[in-house]
Amino acid sequence: MKFIEQVAKEGNFFLYYLKGSLIFIFFHFIGQIPISLYLIFQNDFEAQSDPYAVLSAAPSNLSLFFILFPFVFTFPFIYWVVVRMHKQSFTSLISARKTIDWSRILFSFLLWAGISLILVGTDYLLEPEAYQWNFKPIPFLILFFIAVLMIPIQTTVEELIFRGYLLQGFGVLFKNRWLPLLITSVIFGMLHLWNPEIDKLGIHLIWYYIGTGFFLGIITLLDDGMELAIGFHAANNLITVLLVTASWTAFQTESLLIDFSEPSLGMELLITLLVIYPLLGFVFYYRYKWKNIWTQLTHKF
Repeated sequence: MKFIEQVAKEGNFFLYYLKGSLIFIFFHFIGQIPISLYLIFQNDFEAQSDPYAVLSAAPSNLSLFFILFPFVFTFPFIYWVVVRMHKQSFTSLISARKTIDWSRILFSFLLWAGISLILVGTDYLLEPEAYQWNFKPIPFLILFFIAVLMIPIQTTVEELIFRGYLLQGFGVLFKNRWLPLLITSVIFGMLHLWNPEIDKLGIHLIWYYIGTGFFLGIITLLDDGMELAIGFHAANNLITVLLVTASWTAFQTESLLIDFSEPSLGMELLITLLVIYPLLGFVFYYRYKWKNIWTQLTHKF
């Protein structure tokens, strides 16, 4: 039980976390300058007020680059804030272990990538008419290059901020674990309110994002590090970008498959949150021999 506690030291005030968060937001906006310039040069700035409409009109690989670039741009400033402003090691933002456990990242990545491939493959076999094969060698090769280089950075930045920086920051403020877990999960979910999936499936989809944030926060606290969350998140977004896309998703890409089925919200949401995530958590629990689960999640310090 050291992931949050290790940063709750004298002189590491919550005010620093507020300042750090503002720095992240500022540089994330600076990282959006390329898309702003693109809009200006396309003379489309006023005509397209909806950013997703603008990006959908651009070549898909270019729009993906624009979406991911602010995260890549923000990454070094996260390092600077942690090391320079908080004067702690960058590793302490990721794990309570002395070094980052790359085997945990790889295991989580392969596990969730495998499960995702099985789920998509099963659905494809059951409803082949809902999918269209979309393999285009050159566009897909460009997509693969962008995705493999930038998606892991994008997802890691999100984890560094939510399951790392904010989780630890709220821990410093509240001196417990359960409230930071709850707050960061809700914030993570709320930031997805502007996703096109919400427009298509309705506001209730927000529970999926909050639930996913909650799951990633739980495994971070139980494992005393966010390696598992990093691997999961990277696998989730890479599979989404490379394997299958739909007209209503946030990522519009030259993926291998296009899903033309009419999406619905109901059993899939419940199965993911109440069956798949708990089973995944049990695999981690069994493999890494977690103990004192309730204490790990509710501990005060």
